[in-house]
Amino acid sequence: MKDLSSLHYFHSIQISPATDDLTLSQTKYAIDILERDKMHDCKPMGTPMMPKAKGLTSQTPFSNPAHYCSIVDALQYLTLTRPDLSYSVNFVSQFMRSPTEANYKMVKRILRYLKGTVDLGLHFSSHSTLDLYAFSNADWAGCPITRRSTTGYCVFLGSNCISWSAKKQHTVSRSSSKAEY
Repeated sequence: MKDLSSLHYFHSIQISPATDDLTLSQTKYAIDILERDKMHDCKPMGTPMMPKAKGLTSQTPFSNPAHYCSIVDALQYLTLTRPDLSYSVNFVSQFMRSPTEANYKMVKRILRYLKGTVDLGLHFSSHSTLDLYAFSNADWAGCPITRRSTTGYCVFLGSNCISWSAKKQHTVSRSSSKAEY
């Protein structure tokens, strides 16, 4: 056996230990994604998505669907340490079969948000309580195309976020209470 010392980098996840906490981030991986799409010098955005999904009616097919899928796949892996990207990456991944120019514009906005928040990650504190908290929410018919609802949740162990998800529901809800149920 060989002592490899403490863990610092594993599967593109950088582990930064401190005395009482641990931070997981994918800074280098995020920079690689930006460079792959030639957006390392872009202007940062404050949010990963527009409040309303405008411009989704454009039916002009994107010229390079393989590139679209490659970037969205990379962004999906980035959500391992970036729960703030879960909803927007989930949204653009719905169009991987036949992306349009409007869909690629949405991906570029996520990349511009990523440019401004490249150093973010998950922070775990050892001084947290063992209280378990869960938060969830759902919109009603939020997708303008399919009218299906989107559900999201996050689970905290004390102040540490340990699980999160955002996904489109399988069925169309007839009311907001059914969407949340």
